[in-house]
Amino acid sequence: MLSILITNISLAQQPFDKAEILKNMQLANQYFMNKWQDVGKTIVTNKERPSNIWTRGVYYEGLMALYEIYPKEEYYKYAYDWAEFHDWGFRYGSANRNADDYCAAQTYIDLYNLEPDSKKLKNTKACINMHLNTPQLDDWSWIDAIQMGMPVFAKLGVLENDERYFEKMYDMYMYSRDKHGDNGLYNPKDGLWWRDADFDPPYKEPNGEDCYWSRGNGWVIAALAKVLTIIPEDAPHREQYIMDLKSMAQALVPIQRKDGFWNVSLHDPTNYGGKETSGTALFIYGIAYGINNGILDKETYLPVIEKAWNAIVKDALHKDGFLGWLQSTGKEPKDGQPLSYKKVPDFEDYGLGCFLLAGAELYRLQ
Repeated sequence: MLSILITNISLAQQPFDKAEILKNMQLANQYFMNKWQDVGKTIVTNKERPSNIWTRGVYYEGLMALYEIYPKEEYYKYAYDWAEFHDWGFRYGSANRNADDYCAAQTYIDLYNLEPDSKKLKNTKACINMHLNTPQLDDWSWIDAIQMGMPVFAKLGVLENDERYFEKMYDMYMYSRDKHGDNGLYNPKDGLWWRDADFDPPYKEPNGEDCYWSRGNGWVIAALAKVLTIIPEDAPHREQYIMDLKSMAQALVPIQRKDGFWNVSLHDPTNYGGKETSGTALFIYGIAYGINNGILDKETYLPVIEKAWNAIVKDALHKDGFLGWLQSTGKEPKDGQPLSYKKVPDFEDYGLGCFLLAGAELYRLQ
């Protein structure tokens, strides 16, 4: 009787069913893999684009996170074939300062680490070493770029055992944080980020608040979590990233919607308010990482991500694996509106990547 009671108490204390998390991740991922069986197929929306742009790069980040907790050969092959198709390179080549284009390097490095072969990193090293050897720090002028680019520097720093990558990454991050626009893209008063200089004050939302775009802030907290996952415990500037992640998490709690999602416009629910999947998933990922690593108080933050994950699974994830309530590409609340449960966004890949990152981090919760 006592053992049954202890078991029941233990089960009651588990906010997440790991088997259920994995099942939902696999469902959503299989929907996408079935739809995009040809890894090299170009993406056609308002124009034709290659399948190694940032949207697909973010998807493969998520797929590799899924593979890490559930190493199914089919997932590895899907990622490997994609990298091979693109010759482990980037749209517009290696002389490329656009983080959206070298986002794919995150997966190239992961695949290299599983099976080292110098050809896999030839283009990545050429691209990132160009950054090391040139003085510019202002490349990440929009906050999405922090997530696309920052983990590449972190991964190479570890791989090469070379702190120059960590230092350059920090300098570029801090330039975005404190110098882009009038006074940087981060507002320490609110603990949130303006998407780019276009949204610096005096720009305001209709209700008079600053414009903080959900997915843009999601990219930043995800980048901080991912970089902290990668760099050593004694890496330089680690405390800066921890401080910023904690400030963002603290800012997100009081503005979470009652249904568990976050609004597209974080401080103005009247301006294209409504549930949105990608930003919500990225916030889950960043906050779950903080809990898992003792950065965030579990008692405070666990109910937040439990509510958010359950909202996505209940209100956005279809029975066939399609994810609804996903904002299309853009840079502000009005883009891709209106959203709905059934509406297909212009790109389906990055939203799934965000969902898989969130699920994998929840799966690790103790």
